[in-house]
Amino acid sequence: MKSGEGKIRIIGGLWRGRKLVVPDVVGLRPTPDRLRETLFNWLMPYIDGATCLDLFAGSGALGFETISRGAQHSVLIEENYLIVQHLQQQLQSFPNAPIKIIHQNALSFLNQTPTPFDLIFLDPPFHKNLLNPTIDLLQKGWLAPRALIYVEIEKNGLFNIPNHWELLRQQQSRQTQSFLFFNSEG
Repeated sequence: MKSGEGKIRIIGGLWRGRKLVVPDVVGLRPTPDRLRETLFNWLMPYIDGATCLDLFAGSGALGFETISRGAQHSVLIEENYLIVQHLQQQLQSFPNAPIKIIHQNALSFLNQTPTPFDLIFLDPPFHKNLLNPTIDLLQKGWLAPRALIYVEIEKNGLFNIPNHWELLRQQQSRQTQSFLFFNSEG
């Protein structure tokens, strides 16, 4: 491990206890273990066989955790080239893992022909005003019927919630607030 790097653990499933190295990159803030544990407790009944999309992958913890817990495949979108390189190196430690890492801006990715996903993670960099445009683009065919959408934002952040997104769960920490929505459309 290089100076400045940290580690986070996979919390459950096949790879429970395995560590992911987190590079020291400005603005990268992995979802803490405790919050991820709560999130995956919420997702437990839905994750087996799910198709997952993490639009702001960062450490990759959410995508790796979904596969560890039985998701069909996970697509990780990350704009930062150094983080993408790091994720690809990490993936080598998980042979045959159905994880695809794409080096692309999330909004550019969503402007392509959509492929519906069952579970979508939205944890954009704070204070960059990316959440509302991302949500708008998701409405253009990226959400499978009955999809779940996880949103993590800064503590007092606001965003537009589509009418057909039903709030299932929410929690707040000192620095963040997180929500789990159900797409009732379709």
